[in-house]
Amino acid sequence: MGQQTAGRAGSQTADPWRYRWIVLGIATFTQAASGFFVGGIGALGVHLHRALDLSTAQLGLLVSAAQLAPLAGLLVAGELLDRYSERWVVGIGAGVVALALGAGSLAPGYTALLVALLVVGVGYSTVQPGGSKSVASWFDASQRGFAMGIRQAGLPLGAALASAVLPFVAEEFGWRATLLTGGFAALLGAGLFMGSYRRPPTLPTLQDKGSPDPLAAQLRARLRMLREPSTVKIMLSGISLISVQYGVGVLTVLHLHQASAVGAGQAALILVASQGAGVAGRICLAAWSDRTSSGRYAIVLVCMVAVIAGLAVLVTPAGRAPVVASCAFVWLGFFGFGWYGPWVAYVTEEAPPGKTGFALGLAMSVNQIAIVTVPPVLGLLVDLTSSFTPAWALLSLLTVIALVVTAETERRTRGGTPSPAASSTRTSRKRSSESFWITNRTE
Repeated sequence: MGQQTAGRAGSQTADPWRYRWIVLGIATFTQAASGFFVGGIGALGVHLHRALDLSTAQLGLLVSAAQLAPLAGLLVAGELLDRYSERWVVGIGAGVVALALGAGSLAPGYTALLVALLVVGVGYSTVQPGGSKSVASWFDASQRGFAMGIRQAGLPLGAALASAVLPFVAEEFGWRATLLTGGFAALLGAGLFMGSYRRPPTLPTLQDKGSPDPLAAQLRARLRMLREPSTVKIMLSGISLISVQYGVGVLTVLHLHQASAVGAGQAALILVASQGAGVAGRICLAAWSDRTSSGRYAIVLVCMVAVIAGLAVLVTPAGRAPVVASCAFVWLGFFGFGWYGPWVAYVTEEAPPGKTGFALGLAMSVNQIAIVTVPPVLGLLVDLTSSFTPAWALLSLLTVIALVVTAETERRTRGGTPSPAASSTRTSRKRSSESFWITNRTE
């Protein structure tokens, strides 16, 4: 009898950890719902061109407007996440996205639409790092890459659904209805996350609270983080690959429609296929990073090589053939979107204890520089040259530079002696991984 009671008590203590799969599901849904409208802007390119008489550069600027506020907002969100519950930080942010899109549906023209998307960016600043930290908190390192890949698949998943749905909505009801659709999706994500998310029953290393150190000590710790080789790799690889991701998202439909003579509807479906490949890439590549002995960053290097190969096809005359271009975009979807899963897992595991939120905010805010600048620059190149080749060539050059520099940094790091801070972080993560499931695992 006593043994049965003890067994039931042990089961009840362990059972809460099964909730991690629900946390993963709601974090993925909230990510997809919050980025739904912005992810579908590329598929709306033809409709927005007609309705608002936009240039390609102006279309790219719409994406940039939604990503401008996170330049600073991600850093603020990171600090908030180190101090407060993800439930409120993420939920309120997704709610702001919903309200801004609802207001944007009333915009009288292009300028007012830009302003609405700026406010969307303010709310979205919390969703990316908050969802990533919530998943990292619930999953041990042995499953973290796979879980993070599923969670990060929410962005291309939402974009794929938006690319399939929003052009139909725009055709039937007008472009304003697409903003209302996006706002409703974001509102569902906010409600689900605030109503369902809860913190783990015990807090592993990644789920830590803000440091009690004085402000000066915190600033010194952040400056040391910036000098770490892992931070250099994170920033350079992130900037190059996020540039490819948003370039593909904005220009795929236009390239296929204008350079390959593919109909607008069929071109949007190819973008859906590319983003669907990105969903698969984020999950598969992240799961691979859990199992490879080369480390998570090796998978990021593989993605850079694959992206360079795909872009090389698009800059050749063969890249204008509909079948070849379509295959290249699906390839770029798998690797050019899929890199984010192992990359985010690498960021969370390289962050110093107590600074996971800040590290995510810092890495993602650096990416925002590329997200804000690259779409309008690529659009301007297309407008000035009447060709997509310079745009793809620029993305290829950025990726080659990042690959050369970070591959050399990775070689030196793996071949030499790690810095004290990096060594301490790895030891802490290793011990956390060893003890996490010993005390908490249920399956």
